[in-house]
Amino acid sequence: NKAPKEWGELLGDQAITTAILDRILHRVEIIHLNEDSYRMKHHSTIFGEQSVSK
Repeated sequence: NKAPKEWGELLGDQAITTAILDRILHRVEIIHLNEDSYRMKHHSTIFGEQSVSK
């Protein structure tokens, strides 16, 4: 769950990361979702009464 600008640190080489992202993001539309995760919002119905932190 890293933003594309943080991938350089993750992959270890900013130049290669920029080239990869340039090819991946060439014809896409990035959608930023700022809502709570559907999975976390409904974790009791998905996982039962168990806590997800266990």
